[in-house]
Amino acid sequence: MNLSMPEPVHQTRYRVLYGDTDAAGVVYYGNYMRYFELGRTEYMRDLVRTSYREIEKQGLVLPVIECYARYKAPAAYDDLLVIETSINELKNVSCRFSYRISRKEADGSQTLLVKGFTVNASVDRSGKLTKFPASLIEKLKIILGKEK
Repeated sequence: MNLSMPEPVHQTRYRVLYGDTDAAGVVYYGNYMRYFELGRTEYMRDLVRTSYREIEKQGLVLPVIECYARYKAPAAYDDLLVIETSINELKNVSCRFSYRISRKEADGSQTLLVKGFTVNASVDRSGKLTKFPASLIEKLKIILGKEK
């Protein structure tokens, strides 16, 4: 399974809220998908210079059609997480984001908590698979170094 993190890798920080944890006092496993979403949203905003809101204004939504997570260690309330996001596959109607989430330790080191990916499709409001707008593909190719 390809979980590579090609450049550029974007970092987002997130402090775990009490409500993110389960009865065992650790982050509920499903919340990592929300953290993936946070990383993906900030990747698009910071590197691509577009927001999901702007994409939606063009009549498109980008649902997750596949996801995977490999859990390595737990996070707990008040932990500072570093969410790393990159795109490792770009097609006309979908893209694959890769993620690594680590805990920032008091000594400055990081402990890997989870790694994974999502595949997001480009669909119109009726749910029909639709090509990404040419302007978005162009921006992504420039960021990924596939076009000058």
